[in-house]
Amino acid sequence: MNSENHQKYLKIALEEAKKSGKDVPVGAVLVRNNEIISKAHNTKESVNDPAAHAEMLVIKQASQKLNSWRLDNTILYVTLEPCPMCASAILYSRVPEIVFGASDQLYGAFGSALNMSDYIKFYPKITRGILEQECSELLRQFFEKVRAY
Repeated sequence: MNSENHQKYLKIALEEAKKSGKDVPVGAVLVRNNEIISKAHNTKESVNDPAAHAEMLVIKQASQKLNSWRLDNTILYVTLEPCPMCASAILYSRVPEIVFGASDQLYGAFGSALNMSDYIKFYPKITRGILEQECSELLRQFFEKVRAY
């Protein structure tokens, strides 16, 4: 898929991220054949579930919708580089391509802090830095507000 399509779907993920409320603003969209299969945002705080990350929710929704845990021929768009928990779920569900905006030097599990593919031995195509400035700015604004309280 080309950069223009990557930007299109990452913009949708950014809109999802803005719905995160008290949660860290992360949004995710799973696409197959230019069709959105699922989209979600972080809800960890609102539902008191440590696994309610956008990526986990998108994978669960897509697996139910497609009636398969194998998410072959899909592309996952996410505003922030997935953490180890999410990266593991992404790899175990066989998502072949991940596109993300902002890198996460602290928890990023697709190359920034570590690479979960080194442990799980599934190697998806990774594209980083699409709409990086917009994704980073949304996070910066969120944490600025949190620190002000």
